[in-house]
Amino acid sequence: MGVKERAEELRRLLGIDQKKERIQAIEAAMNEPSFWLSENHSQAESRELKHLQDEVSHFDELESLIDIADTGDLPVLENELNKLELNVYFKGKFDSHNVIINFYAGAGGVDAQDWTEMLVRMYLRWAEINDAAAKIIDESRGEEAGIKSATVEIDLPYAYGKLKGESGVHRLVRQSPFNAKSLRQTSFALVEIMPEIENETEIEIDPKDIRIDVFRSGGHGGQSVNTTDSAVRVTHLPTNIVVTCQNERSQLQNKETALRVLRSRLAKLLLEQHKERINEIRGNFSSPEWGNQIRSYVLHPYKLVKDHRTGHESTQPNEVLLGELGGFIEAEIKWLATQNPETKV
Repeated sequence: MGVKERAEELRRLLGIDQKKERIQAIEAAMNEPSFWLSENHSQAESRELKHLQDEVSHFDELESLIDIADTGDLPVLENELNKLELNVYFKGKFDSHNVIINFYAGAGGVDAQDWTEMLVRMYLRWAEINDAAAKIIDESRGEEAGIKSATVEIDLPYAYGKLKGESGVHRLVRQSPFNAKSLRQTSFALVEIMPEIENETEIEIDPKDIRIDVFRSGGHGGQSVNTTDSAVRVTHLPTNIVVTCQNERSQLQNKETALRVLRSRLAKLLLEQHKERINEIRGNFSSPEWGNQIRSYVLHPYKLVKDHRTGHESTQPNEVLLGELGGFIEAEIKWLATQNPETKV
């Protein structure tokens, strides 16, 4: 199949014409005064509009290039088509959403905390490479080095669909920089990938089910951040999920961010347990268990990054740690489709 035929098929599979109609509907709604009455609704719709416009304009631009291309351009165009074709796999309920990533240092002491910070940098760098907006919304630093835990938000079309396969335990093997003999050290960190839930109607939380505590921020910050009780801890009582946020300037901003992260964690829990409503998951809730690692990053005595589910490998771990995750993510997307018949292309 030639590139023109592939583009025509991709237009159908991605529903480009339907997405153009959705763009027109949102733009028409934005002209109505009532659209702006609910800040959360208007922000969610505006974000959806931007994502749709980005995807449609990318496709239209590629289609235009195909129309005027010569044979020398075909490899580049085929590569761009390959990237867009991955979007066909994103059929999950929250696949089109932005993503929130939680990081937790595991076994390995200071080395594990340093490893956790390396992972945070890796995903921030991946976001930068993909022209995505990203920010750290909460972090707890180690006493000596590294990060005990952190939460990162990434704004990118299909961010959850692209990154959900990254959830799991990541294992690092290297010579430790934290002991005098530079002994080989194995460290673990847990990466938890969650869809960002902007629209409160998608995941409704009963106010009676949450407890909100405020405390003084212990993180980095400028004026007022560390001198007032601006940090917020939200506990979801039915599941014992606890979310903290302290990186925003005000208590209100931290509360809104913490509630957004809570909705995202509940959404992920609903997906994992195949439930539709929060009240169906009441009872004992346990945090993600430590299990077999999904990926190993070996820096010593040889250099190799290997995903243990897909078999995808790279002998350039430094590049991977600098955010070059494209091959791993593409392999995960296709592997996940084989695990869930509903997402098969």
